[in-house]
Amino acid sequence: MLGSLVDRLAPLFPNWGSSPALSFLLMVVFGVVGYTVSRYAVRLFGRPVAKRFRRQSVAQQVLRLIRATITLFFLLLAAGLVGLELGNIVLSVTVFSAVIGIVLAPLVGSVVNGLFLLADEPYEIGDMVELPDETRGFIDDITIRYTKIFTVDNTFLVVPNDVIRQDKVTNLSAEDERTRLRLSVEVTYESEVAEARSLIESAARKVDGVIEGGPDIRIGSARYPARPTCYIDEFHDDGVILTLRYWVDRPYKLLTARSRVQTAIWEQLEEQDVDVEIAYPHRHMVFDDTSGEARIATREAPERESVDSAAVRDEDVSDVGADDDTDDAAAEDADGEDADDAGAADDGDDGDR
Repeated sequence: MLGSLVDRLAPLFPNWGSSPALSFLLMVVFGVVGYTVSRYAVRLFGRPVAKRFRRQSVAQQVLRLIRATITLFFLLLAAGLVGLELGNIVLSVTVFSAVIGIVLAPLVGSVVNGLFLLADEPYEIGDMVELPDETRGFIDDITIRYTKIFTVDNTFLVVPNDVIRQDKVTNLSAEDERTRLRLSVEVTYESEVAEARSLIESAARKVDGVIEGGPDIRIGSARYPARPTCYIDEFHDDGVILTLRYWVDRPYKLLTARSRVQTAIWEQLEEQDVDVEIAYPHRHMVFDDTSGEARIATREAPERESVDSAAVRDEDVSDVGADDDTDDAAAEDADGEDADDAGAADDGDDGDR
């Protein structure tokens, strides 16, 4: 079909293949025409394809395939008009692919994983997902090479399909958007535990977005109560840990819902005159004769050490001065004794005369 169409159009372009510039210009013109025709074809077949395929991502891939096929058809038609044979093109592409096959290996891996994602249907465009690094966002687009996520921080995240297929991705809105959250509250052993459980459940039911009650929610073969339920979770060192489990109707503002529930519990405990106290750690430090000795350093220690050093230096100077005075006094006493001895000797000599 393509060959007969080229034979019919060849007389209209008799000398285009003789010049490389004209050949290139013809390829560009046919490429632009093919791209324009493909866009109109996508608009024409877009609605029927969307009705035919239930998943939006698959429908988009089919429309992309239609656009690529039409554009490639026009390029091959232009190649035939300028004298390029299909066998030479295939041979060139084969050699080129063999040379850069190692370079394109990651891209090929992403494409293959993209096909698996489209077949497995782990998530769909519009679903809210959570990545292993706790990044949350909405699936904006799924291609055969990458998945585009519009995060709740108003940023785009483009993840290759080979990476996202190997990671643990949590779909928060796959079939049922209702999501269960939990909150732990620790009360003292002296508190009224039963009353505390009742107050916590009552406070959670009053929060907007929290499911107050109704039929049990079925997950697999198990059923869980839809109303907020508080359980005794653990007997801890400082008190009793109560765990509240509650359901929210939308998974899009989980932190907001959690904060509202905590605020409601706090206000409920403050308003009600009940013997319920939030536990906090208590530590008793006991020192006795068997505890040994401890050296305590304070901020004033460096100043005290400097003062003590100065005092020691002054004492040393005073001791040195006192020693000098003592030596001088001893020397004067010695000189005085020598003078007395000399005087006595002179008097003895005069008496003899």
